[in-house]
Amino acid sequence: MTSTAGSTRRPERLLPRFSRAERLVHQVTAGLMLLCVGAAACLYFPPLAQLVGRRHLVVVVHEWSGLLLPVPFLLGLASSAFRADLRRLNRLAPYDRQWLRAVRRNTPGPRPAGKFNVGQKIYAGWIAGAVPVMTFTGLLMWFTDVLPAISRTSAIFVHDVTALAIAAVVLGHIRLAYRDPLARRGMRTGSVPPEWARKNHPQWVDEIGHGR
Repeated sequence: MTSTAGSTRRPERLLPRFSRAERLVHQVTAGLMLLCVGAAACLYFPPLAQLVGRRHLVVVVHEWSGLLLPVPFLLGLASSAFRADLRRLNRLAPYDRQWLRAVRRNTPGPRPAGKFNVGQKIYAGWIAGAVPVMTFTGLLMWFTDVLPAISRTSAIFVHDVTALAIAAVVLGHIRLAYRDPLARRGMRTGSVPPEWARKNHPQWVDEIGHGR
């Protein structure tokens, strides 16, 4: 009788990608962002406003979801894994330029990237800058007497333009996430298959010692 145990290849263990704290920060932030954007849409587009009604309640939901947006980030700073990923997001590595060139030329095959590629770093930086702008202008609209030197009209203009830009960027982020179920799995469960990681984030795989 011939044993097949030696010829059977065991599936590779999943690679840990995000800690529980990091996933909670992402999930709560995403929920608040969608709530804030959804409430804003109900305020700015008449058909949605008529469909939903209860404008005062929608305004309250929009204001408080916007004010709470920075809270998950601030709480996440207590996590060492979260702080480590912030450092990764804030640094550009030499191979990041190669990733950009590969994207521009639509080069097939694996593209060099660490735990986060350049697109993810740009997205994170954009959101990190846009949220304080939205919070500040929103507060100026809410408390018009705080800084009388800045007109409410100017605050509304900046708030609206930034909101439209955020909506476009967030929709793009959701679209890309929808096209990559394994990336969504990594954020949902915290782990990803090694083959996916080698294809999309080869430098990160080498960094954590699972490269081949």
